Amino acid sequence: MTTTAAAAAVTAPAEGPRVRRRRRLSPGRRLPAARLIGPALLLGLWAAASAAGQLDPGAIPAPWTVLETGVHLWTDGTLPDDVLTSLQRAGSGFVLGLTAGIALALASGLSRTGEALIDGTVNLNRAIPTLGLIPLFILWLGIGETFKVAIIAIVVYIPIYLNTHAALSGIDHRFVELAEVQGLSRWAFIRQIVIPGALPGFFVGLRLGVTGSWLGLVVLEQINATSGLGYLMFQAQNYGQTDVILVGLVVYGIFGLASDSAVRLIERRVLSWRRTLSS
Repeated sequence: MTTTAAAAAVTAPAEGPRVRRRRRLSPGRRLPAARLIGPALLLGLWAAASAAGQLDPGAIPAPWTVLETGVHLWTDGTLPDDVLTSLQRAGSGFVLGLTAGIALALASGLSRTGEALIDGTVNLNRAIPTLGLIPLFILWLGIGETFKVAIIAIVVYIPIYLNTHAALSGIDHRFVELAEVQGLSRWAFIRQIVIPGALPGFFVGLRLGVTGSWLGLVVLEQINATSGLGYLMFQAQNYGQTDVILVGLVVYGIFGLASDSAVRLIERRVLSWRRTLSS
């Protein structure tokens, strides 16, 4: 090695191991109103298409026309009465479905006998289209409010039961063995192992049940009803009032989005201990 090359080798800094930059996999910080970006974009496209004359006003009225119709229906008292009636129907059916879904899931998930008696029956009920039960329920319960509430309860309890039961069945057996080693009582086992393990699945079913209650209500309120958002839309269909129909759909959408957001907020608070990609 020459003198020059040796000097260069001495003075050149030694290169250490190259550090590979870690790729970020998390979605980043959650924006408070991020879920409103999609609906706002859709509304903007609707308004732009209406302003450009690309939409037939008779088939799809402009957003400002729908807003004006909604304000008129609200000020004359029609919309508040229908909204209150729909909320009462959806709320009654939701409470019944929620109670039934939780009770059946716990009875089936914590007992072999309960699972043998309940799980197959619920899955059979799930295989039957719920709206197909309407004629039978009308014969059993009459054509009044009772059958509407019963159908909504069925729509709600099925996803709550299925997801809660799946979460109970999926609890890690190591936690069960740990509870046995610690000598936990039956109630302590349910409180410390079963409930935390079932909550993620329960909230998934709860979100599906909340959405399902509004979907079922759209159909049920068009059957022998004298009030409600579905009745308002059915009457508007008879008179060709597309703007009124869109008012009803917008209100249904607002209720569905608000209730789903409320459930997600409660879920984040209750499951704050759980580290997930979304948290």
